[in-house]
Amino acid sequence: MEVRKFVTIVEETCRESGKEVSPPHRKVASIAVVKNPLAGKYVENLDELIEIGARMGTELTQRAIQALRVKPEQIHSFGKAAIVGTEGEFEHAAAILHPQLGQTMRKVLNAGKAVIPSAKKVAAAGGTIDIPLHYKDEMRVRSHYDAMEVRVVDAPRPDEILIAVAFTDSGRPLARVPGLTMEEFLKKG
Repeated sequence: MEVRKFVTIVEETCRESGKEVSPPHRKVASIAVVKNPLAGKYVENLDELIEIGARMGTELTQRAIQALRVKPEQIHSFGKAAIVGTEGEFEHAAAILHPQLGQTMRKVLNAGKAVIPSAKKVAAAGGTIDIPLHYKDEMRVRSHYDAMEVRVVDAPRPDEILIAVAFTDSGRPLARVPGLTMEEFLKKG
């Protein structure tokens, strides 16, 4: 696996609609830009990309937790995404994200019962992607429905894949849409 760069983005919301958010709501995206070993050719067996996904799930989750300076159990929400460069194909993103990456994210967190939401696309360098987020143990917790837009200006190049994971340390700032709350879910245990 050839990694060209890692990028970490931390977003901290301290005020929303004129109100203080205390403690601040934080999101992190941990991103890797890797060489796509299958770029420019059709390959039936995608195991090489599945292995990259497994390794990146661990690496990127560890980097994200470190950037937020929290313990794994303090993570609230998660999501994952990939952008394949123009010499790759949509299925390359699926191979990176689905068979193993999520499992290794869960292993690092030692949690995560909910399906990990994901997004994928093929795009040129500088393309953006919205990483969907929801509560790690119950996707119906409405206060945690969110997304984080990410972009790396020079990635992915045509023969690369941008792989991203995102996490939060709380629900949306000032969340007040009715529905299942995290507290209600935790009480049901």
